[in-house]
Amino acid sequence: MIGKNIEKRVRLFEQTFEEKVEQPFRRIERKIGRNIETQIRRFGQKNGVRLDDEVRFIGSWIKKPLDVGAVTPSSKPLARTMAQYVDPHGDGPVIELGPGTGPITEALVEHGIDPARLVLVEFNPTFCQLLRQRFPEATVVQADAYRLRESLAHVTRHGASAVVSGLPLMTKPLRMRLRLLREALALLAPQAPFVQFTYAVVPPIPKLAGVKVEASERIWRNMPPARVWVYRHG
Repeated sequence: MIGKNIEKRVRLFEQTFEEKVEQPFRRIERKIGRNIETQIRRFGQKNGVRLDDEVRFIGSWIKKPLDVGAVTPSSKPLARTMAQYVDPHGDGPVIELGPGTGPITEALVEHGIDPARLVLVEFNPTFCQLLRQRFPEATVVQADAYRLRESLAHVTRHGASAVVSGLPLMTKPLRMRLRLLREALALLAPQAPFVQFTYAVVPPIPKLAGVKVEASERIWRNMPPARVWVYRHG
């Protein structure tokens, strides 16, 4: 009886939170996003520069702001910082979660990762099509990265050299973040890194027993400033 009452209260809280907080928040985000998209287009036209990726990213963010999690693609300084944690001479696949338009993917290739080793897990079909055009040697998997084991069951089961994540973890419940980390670590070779960035000042996933955590310096040249967190089996 007590368990059922608690479960009922949790459902009621989630419903109230959705109605009172998330839905108004999404409406505000969509309005802001449309204004930003218009300004970026005007800036590009005025200055004769192409900002196609930025416009694509904002378009996706307007539709699903809590899923995309960022208004613009990751900056080159952030992407390079994430790539430096990956051994370019490893044998296993390098799995990237939520690559979007590919800025971190590009940094991985520039770092020396063979594109044929890349497994790119992206939910957005438009981004998947773009990634296949830009990185034809990579394996692009259109799937839910938060269900990593299920999404990659037909691609790889273990021995990955790295999992590099651009997912907006801080917008997800803690249980989803913990499950993602557990499934990522299960795919990784011993001491191979799970690399995640966040705009927050706290780690995206709390420290767990048996897991080592390290953090980069704050990357001020990203907008907003970000930090990279690296998790490994202890």
